[in-house]
Amino acid sequence: MATVTIKNIPEEIYEKIKLQARANHRSVNSEIISIFEHAVQKRTPDDVRVILERARKVRELTAHYSVSDEEITRWKKEGRE
Repeated sequence: MATVTIKNIPEEIYEKIKLQARANHRSVNSEIISIFEHAVQKRTPDDVRVILERARKVRELTAHYSVSDEEITRWKKEGRE
């Protein structure tokens, strides 16, 4: 297994990692490995198929729904109030 040294980690990032490690009941080292694992995960073709299937289902559920310009304008105004 490889060993990596990371230099000049900003203190605020290190503190966040420590808090996250504590919350996940891990050491700082284990937490950093977990962060790296998550960062380098690649999507497999199966992941893409799942995403496309979810998108198809959403389209089916919303196909009959249409929104008018007036509704959109009203929602924008409500969001700004």
